[in-house]
Amino acid sequence: MKNEQQPIYRVIFLNQGSVYEMYAKQIYQSELYGFIEVEEFIFGERSQVLVDPSEEKLKAEFEGVLRSFVPVGAIIRIDEVKQEGVAKMLSASDKVTPFPVNISPPPKL
Repeated sequence: MKNEQQPIYRVIFLNQGSVYEMYAKQIYQSELYGFIEVEEFIFGERSQVLVDPSEEKLKAEFEGVLRSFVPVGAIIRIDEVKQEGVAKMLSASDKVTPFPVNISPPPKL
C-alpha cells in the first residue's frame, strides 16, 4: 500500500491591507457564494529556537479558528506544496492589485 501524505496548500490572500501567506490542509469552494473555505491551518512548532514575529501574530489571530471564509476576490494564489513553510503577513504594496469583483457595465450614453 502506498503511503500517501495529505496535501498541504499555501494560500496567499489580501486581508485589510496586508498579504497573508498561510498553510492549510483543507481548501475548497464554500457553499457561501463567492468564498473559499480554508481549514486546518499549519503553523511552525513552538519548540523552534528562532521565532518569527509575523508567524506568531498570525497564530494569535487565528487561534481557535476552525475554518476561515476568504472572499474569492481576495485570493492571490493557491499552491499545493510538498511541505509547509513559515506563515507570513506582509504589507500590501502597489505591486499587488486585487482582481475587481464588482464589474458593472459602462453607462449608456
